[in-house]
Amino acid sequence: MKKLVLAYSGGLDTSYCAKYLSQEEGFEVHAVSVNTGGFSPEEIAIIKEKALQLGASSYTSIDALEHFYEKVVKYLIYGNVLRNNTYPLSVSAERIVQAIEIVNHAKKIGAEYIAHGSTGAGNDQVRFDMIFQILAPNIKIITPIRDKSLSRAAEIAYLQENGIEYSWAKAKYSINKGLWGTSVGGDETLTSDLPLPESAFPSQLITKESKDIKLNFFKGELVSINGQKGTPVQNIMALDVIASKYAIGRDTHVGDTIIGIKGRVGFEAAAPLIIIKAHHLLEKHTLSKWQQFQKEQLGNFYGMLLHEGNYLDEVMRNIEAFLMDTQRNVSGEVSVSLHPYRFELNGIKSENDLMNASFGNYGETNKAWTADDAKGFIKILSNPGKIANQIIQNHD
Repeated sequence: MKKLVLAYSGGLDTSYCAKYLSQEEGFEVHAVSVNTGGFSPEEIAIIKEKALQLGASSYTSIDALEHFYEKVVKYLIYGNVLRNNTYPLSVSAERIVQAIEIVNHAKKIGAEYIAHGSTGAGNDQVRFDMIFQILAPNIKIITPIRDKSLSRAAEIAYLQENGIEYSWAKAKYSINKGLWGTSVGGDETLTSDLPLPESAFPSQLITKESKDIKLNFFKGELVSINGQKGTPVQNIMALDVIASKYAIGRDTHVGDTIIGIKGRVGFEAAAPLIIIKAHHLLEKHTLSKWQQFQKEQLGNFYGMLLHEGNYLDEVMRNIEAFLMDTQRNVSGEVSVSLHPYRFELNGIKSENDLMNASFGNYGETNKAWTADDAKGFIKILSNPGKIANQIIQNHD
């Protein structure tokens, strides 16, 4: 039989693919799901059971949490990446790692084909196909939903005709949860004017009493919360548990998709938004003006390329090297206050704080220069403006 690896989530599209490809096309289907923070052990067990019932020859769950952090999330923090100043690239970042893990598994078992359940109207088809084609150009890509332009109703009808009676009632809101945030889609996000209701978000307001927490960073990585040390992945998950009870991190992102149309999606990302903002504040104290300027440009560029599936371009490794180098002095403690639906950054403590009082206090005293020094500096600084103004006046 023709050996095929299926990127399998357990949802309707990939369930159709598992049944159709094994029964109608005669493939030996090996279902694979990649956990980047969205699956519990119980959910993985259910997904495995369904995959085998649908005709898959095997099911494999790949734990890619640490890989996801080390290869992607770490650099999103270093670069303070928020697409359109809003979205922490929750889902798009995951898809890259998932695609890499799937193609590696296909090579490992000697599969000649890879399949996924993407439609022809979204970004994921681009992300998956680009990774597959670059890393495994000889493996053929199969996409039944896209190629057959299948409707949801047609998929359900086919499965029911073949004795698959799972409940396919469409949830009012689609939820995709991962380490770096949760996306929320619904009828409202298909419009330009309607907000998602409170009930659409997975995390509801539980705690109303404000709370102060301390985040400790070492060379740009979150190493402890309130003095409790853990790995960065453990700390991200722990912070999300704390902050999501305040319903922090909700927003709606509007952006340009890879396929050229505008897209809108809701999300909640309590830990990612707090970490990025706290990290950015620490950088304001520990990095020079020009370091911050260059980081902002390259961080935005990195996020755009990642979002659009260009993760394997060598320029990404160049940018990662730059971002990592800028983190040498980004160590210290950031104080954060949590409140219902919002958070505040209170301040930082760092041995590398460049707000050094020995040179002067802004707006108060100057200790490292004289009044005459300041006057001379300002006089020379104004020369370009004086010259331009004189020339313009002479030609009016």
